[in-house]
Amino acid sequence: MTAVPTEEELGKLVGTPFPGGTFTFEPWWVRLVNDCALAPASDGAASPVFAFLAATAAMGWSWEEMWGLFGATEADGPMAGETATEISEPLRVGATYGVSGRIVSAVRKRGARTGVFDLVGYRLDLQDEHGSLAASCTNSIIFPRRSL
Repeated sequence: MTAVPTEEELGKLVGTPFPGGTFTFEPWWVRLVNDCALAPASDGAASPVFAFLAATAAMGWSWEEMWGLFGATEADGPMAGETATEISEPLRVGATYGVSGRIVSAVRKRGARTGVFDLVGYRLDLQDEHGSLAASCTNSIIFPRRSL
């Protein structure tokens, strides 16, 4: 594990790109996700959850690798923060999307009850086969900093 970044180092991570990749909305996978969500199979990939699942599956880093960039591991207890999803065009079953993204914010905060933590924002975009933006997910991760 790398050391916990200083506030200055944390700020310098803003703009860091994700390696990215591709994701195909395979029909069997869409059916499984809809089944887990108790949604009818006829819904296809209409739920915003599909954009998040596809984007994070093809972001190009494992969660451990992403957390490591911020000097954290699973044992440190990183937590999901806010999430916002925008769908620009319907996600199509059978289609393959390119995924790209970057770190959009990273700040150190102090809470009266929670102590020191880092709040990191990241955005992942799904592009269709023509390169048009199909969907984007902007999320945050909270990294508790018990040692600070």
